[in-house]
Amino acid sequence: MTLAAIPFPDIAPEIFSIDLGAFTFALRWYALAYVAGLLLGWWAVVRLMRRPTLWPRDTAPMAPALVESLLTHVILGVILGGRLGFVLFYQPQYYATYPAEILRIWEGGMSFHGGFLGVVVAGLLFCRRNAVPPMRLGDAMAMVAPIGIGLGRLSNFINAELWGRATTAPWGVIFPGAAAQDCAPALHDAATGLCARHPTQLYEAALEGLLLGAVLFWLVWRRGWLKRPGQITGLFIAGYGAARFTVEIWRQADAQFITAMNPMGYVVQVGPLGLSMGQVLSLPMIAVGLALLWQARRRTPAQV
Repeated sequence: MTLAAIPFPDIAPEIFSIDLGAFTFALRWYALAYVAGLLLGWWAVVRLMRRPTLWPRDTAPMAPALVESLLTHVILGVILGGRLGFVLFYQPQYYATYPAEILRIWEGGMSFHGGFLGVVVAGLLFCRRNAVPPMRLGDAMAMVAPIGIGLGRLSNFINAELWGRATTAPWGVIFPGAAAQDCAPALHDAATGLCARHPTQLYEAALEGLLLGAVLFWLVWRRGWLKRPGQITGLFIAGYGAARFTVEIWRQADAQFITAMNPMGYVVQVGPLGLSMGQVLSLPMIAVGLALLWQARRRTPAQV
């Protein structure tokens, strides 16, 4: 079989590195994505707080100066929640055996669903300490979240990680590494012996980042959706859950879930059909998001 595919671009995971004696400092695209997403989100939330006419009763939920404190809470929520989510959802047995490695965040291993829960907890603590209405703050945070998600998925692509299942589609990407090239013989190119995979990182960047972000920004700035607290939060949660659930159809399951009897890596399986861990975690998001959206739409302006 002759494979029509896209070679992986020659982009190093590290932007630059500096040797300082025995220590090497390296700036990675993944770290830059986190920093850029948080700073752009901070800037966008400040702008929202400076536009009281966007909010119910033409009153922003908090002063722009408080956004800096919110950023600190969000950073802690992302890091702690993302790491603990990965440990509990994806490799609990491994980290139960080697608990000291939970702290080795620099080696990778973060879960979006865990990070999301961490940000929710951090946001609620911030609201309690500063007397900020939680749902209104949630709407502001939900509007900017796709910025960081999209940048994070682009950095996943640059890192050549979280790729999809093997494919013969012409937009398949030939990712480097033995794991990425461990495909069924029928999917290998006859001339090169290589196989291509779905670039699911880019699928997620497009759906969870670009598309979802564009819809939320348009609804906030053009359709006045902040006037009913909970609408933007609900749509973001349901929208992310639906996008992630869909992309999981083509995304390669984590290695710890794949066995000879379960080559698709399903965690819930009925006959030939099943659900991946990402889909299992996304279903509650879809349900909660739709419930929040339904409740928000039921409220009249007088009830806000």
